[in-house]
Amino acid sequence: MTPVNRKNSWLPDVFNDFFDTDFMPRTNATAPAINVKESEVDYEVEVAAPGMTKEDFNVHLNQEGDLHIKMESKKEHNDDNKRSHYLRREFAYSKFEQTLILPDDVDKENISAKVADGVLTVVLPKIRKEERNVVRQITVG
Repeated sequence: MTPVNRKNSWLPDVFNDFFDTDFMPRTNATAPAINVKESEVDYEVEVAAPGMTKEDFNVHLNQEGDLHIKMESKKEHNDDNKRSHYLRREFAYSKFEQTLILPDDVDKENISAKVADGVLTVVLPKIRKEERNVVRQITVG
């Protein structure tokens, strides 16, 4: 008979066995997903930020003119129910910083950002190039 090794902390193993599978692998990456879209008039950067509010973000241009996105959420939880306690708690704090080098055609004076439905969207308008139609006669020499 083979001895069975049992641990006293059964709850984390139950959750690990359930979530750490081929269908739902456990990842150590804490960086949120980022999408970048380009249209004729602008670029849009979308950052996944579920549960975050606009107060959790700091979006600015650094000294080099690059876009710096920082998000940090510290949630204080009051446990009024003293009959229970957490056996595992992982979602009370999150922090992320990313710096994006901007293309030369971004109008840095008119960048805007908003948070809606768990997504931070930063709109980077392109500098408008004015094309002039010059009508003139060209002399053939």
